[in-house]
Amino acid sequence: MPETVRQEKTFTLGRTYTRVRQFSEQLCAPLLPEDMGLQACPDVSPPRWHLAHTTWFFETFLLIPHLPGYLPPNPAFEYLFNSYYNGIGEQYPRPQRHLLSRPTNQEVIRWRHHVDLAMGQLIEARPDLEALVTLGLNHEQQHQELLLTDLKYSLSFNPLAPAIAQALPAQGEPAPALTFQDFAGGKVAHGATPEDGFCFDNEQPRHPIWLSPYRLANRPVSNGEFRDFINDGGYRRPELWLSDGWAWVQQHQIHRPLYWQGDLLNHWTLAGVQPISPGQILAHVNYYEADAYARWAGYRLPTEQEWEHAARQSQVEGSFADHARYQPGMATSAPLSHMLGDVWEWTASAYLPYPGFQTAAGAVGEYNGKFMCNQMVLRGGSCATSRDHIRASYRNFFYPHHRWQFSGIRLAADN
Repeated sequence: MPETVRQEKTFTLGRTYTRVRQFSEQLCAPLLPEDMGLQACPDVSPPRWHLAHTTWFFETFLLIPHLPGYLPPNPAFEYLFNSYYNGIGEQYPRPQRHLLSRPTNQEVIRWRHHVDLAMGQLIEARPDLEALVTLGLNHEQQHQELLLTDLKYSLSFNPLAPAIAQALPAQGEPAPALTFQDFAGGKVAHGATPEDGFCFDNEQPRHPIWLSPYRLANRPVSNGEFRDFINDGGYRRPELWLSDGWAWVQQHQIHRPLYWQGDLLNHWTLAGVQPISPGQILAHVNYYEADAYARWAGYRLPTEQEWEHAARQSQVEGSFADHARYQPGMATSAPLSHMLGDVWEWTASAYLPYPGFQTAAGAVGEYNGKFMCNQMVLRGGSCATSRDHIRASYRNFFYPHHRWQFSGIRLAADN
């Protein structure tokens, strides 16, 4: 590589590294010290843990093996902030992360800055590590989104309804009429392309698939439309639900989406309790709820292959974390709108490897592959996702009962 090209790539990567790392701390700026340790259930993690774990990733996978002379400030952090990498060693129990009152916020920030200084040296000295650095940055962006969604869940238990974001103007208008776009199907290529730039291993390899003709809704389902489902007895009609979904509804006495109040007129947001705008895009439903709504409406959920094929033809984006609203926007009538941003959209596809998928060697290979069981795929990103982190081929995945993410519904049908 010519020296001028190498210097330019190193400079660009260094700037990206700084921007991404600073955004994590920016997200925590409105928080009080007491907020930083909140963990309302084992599925979520405290904000301070997210700041520490992302720093652990750079220290563990880049600095310790590749920067001569680097010494971790506290060797105990390897155990405390390892999430699930068995190839690295044991992990502190996930359900007990809220018990880690130490290290303090200040200690974690000092550790972050210590690692950032060393990473600046490594990026300059080892341009051949660009791919691993980029993986670390995308990993941090995933945790930025988790930080927001985890924090929203934990704060929602506080009767004081603390607000850390600006409220959206309440609007009483319903969403524009739902329309559908037809797709001819046929043999198409599926998976990440070189033009997509960075991608995770679960987005590859690109491979041919066959799509039957299908139709896809022009926008996600709105709050007002889902309220109609509730008022029509949607949560009381077993014929609409998958067996596991109906068992979940019965066991947990579910009557409405997560964060909705019992009056179906207000919901909890990061701006506190706010009126439900009927035209706003619905969020915080799980796969069971999405599937039941689709049956009630006379449609189905798209497969992830159908979704990606359509998304590559979409131009109308939604709201991202960059906008600092942390709420889905209002539904629009444009063709194939909101495919990227606003809410993750449940698909009918199980999270499985693509044909020819291979995990990377070493502990970093535990990133995605070992989770390809019993989970469903979501697509498109959300209002808590950074814009430069998402693409049409991106595969998110959660268990069917999870709904604390900004997850919503887009309808599909056979054509």
